[in-house]
Amino acid sequence: MKLLKFGRDFKPDQEVILRDYLAIERTRLANERTLLSYIRSSLYLLLGGIAFFQLKNFPDFKYLAILSLVFSAVFLVIGIYRFALLKRSLKKLYYNFEPNEPPK
Repeated sequence: MKLLKFGRDFKPDQEVILRDYLAIERTRLANERTLLSYIRSSLYLLLGGIAFFQLKNFPDFKYLAILSLVFSAVFLVIGIYRFALLKRSLKKLYYNFEPNEPPK
């Protein structure tokens, strides 16, 4: 499982200030955007695999279609895993150091 660990946990030593709070929000939005790009790539591979299955005149493309479908599933799983990993890290960072009052 060490191989699939893409990020690292955040360990701040001080209270979260406004600049840090905004950086966390930017990172959260970038994380969502990255997940959507993984999903988009997965759907393109899925459509490519289906299109290769439809080519009846080229039976050798069947293996390429299967490979495309496998990579589609792999991209989707990796994207969801990375999204969940960073979301968990950000949540841990934010909730451990969230002030009682909103940032100024």
